[in-house]
Amino acid sequence: MEGLFSLSGAVTTVVILLITVFLFCEGLGLFKSSAVEKGYVLCVNSANPVNSLKSYDIKQIFDYEIENWINVAGDYDKEITVFRFEEVFDRYSEDELGADYNLLPEKLGEIISSDAGIIAFIPEKYTPKNVEGVKILKENNISLSDFFAGSEWIPTATPAPQFGVLPLITGTLWVSLFAILIALPLGIGVAVYLSELAGERMRKLLKPLIELLAGIPSVVYGFFGLIVLVPLVQRVFNLSVGETGFTGSVILAIMALPTIISVAEDAMRNTPRAMREASLALGATHWQTIYKVIIPYAASGISAAVVLGIGRAIGETMAVLMVTGNAAVIPATLFEPVRTIPATIAAELGETAAGSSHYQALFLLGCILFIITMLISITAEMISKRQLNKGL
Repeated sequence: MEGLFSLSGAVTTVVILLITVFLFCEGLGLFKSSAVEKGYVLCVNSANPVNSLKSYDIKQIFDYEIENWINVAGDYDKEITVFRFEEVFDRYSEDELGADYNLLPEKLGEIISSDAGIIAFIPEKYTPKNVEGVKILKENNISLSDFFAGSEWIPTATPAPQFGVLPLITGTLWVSLFAILIALPLGIGVAVYLSELAGERMRKLLKPLIELLAGIPSVVYGFFGLIVLVPLVQRVFNLSVGETGFTGSVILAIMALPTIISVAEDAMRNTPRAMREASLALGATHWQTIYKVIIPYAASGISAAVVLGIGRAIGETMAVLMVTGNAAVIPATLFEPVRTIPATIAAELGETAAGSSHYQALFLLGCILFIITMLISITAEMISKRQLNKGL
């Protein structure tokens, strides 16, 4: 039996390590992907001094937010002409493009060489090569700053998808932080009541009911939030929409409460009876015994309750997906629509081509979620150890 248990533990550890390695290997492949859509290139006139462009600059140019090359090329004062591949069919007939479009690269070369301010987004196989007046911009990969410092998450943008994770991280942390700020005092309060104040009959009634709440599927909480909380928040705070970060925080707080209450209450009840009696014998009141003896002794268990509650909040998908509005923007207040990392993965992974940069970006979001959860667990463990080292 001892060997069987050892083998089981070893296999479980190896599987978890392999899953983690797979997650990071898939995610880190994003930084080997081109900033421009796969299979396409950007071309400019050879007189243009620009040799490469950042992903965000490409998006702004093709969204007509940057209209002059002087904004990206220093002293090259030329108005930008955006040219997309499909426009060539408006300029030339099929006869002029030749059979099987064999003259298409030549015609594209004519267009690019004739306009000093042009930037053309064209398929790689039709790129005019070794044509005078045409320069192919250097292909840049998606950088760490594009991903971690980017403020836009638009994976379907053309020609340069935007994978800025900042809105998703802030949305996740905002919703989770306020959920815990709501759930923690309520959860500890209920745990103290059940452990120290409630009668045995009341405790036997409430404890199973609270634990039963932890087993309710998250989609049911999502429906409750969508039908009840969303209209309520919209009406009470006079908002244009009720799908906000605050609504997500409230629904996550409700979901985290059973876990926090159950684990914290068990930790408090494990306080030795001798310690309670010693405190009371020294003249401490019931409340003084609770917050000076019982809660410090149960600090480790309460920390575990907090970690489990935060883990439930950060990793929650369906309920948050239904009530937060799913707007991938950096929120200025809690009463704006937000999008979290788990909701993004759930909403987009099923429609993403395997191996694409979008697919790899979603795996990298999973890596970030893993790191956030690990940091929270380490922090809670350090706090717990500090409390134990201090003694009572």
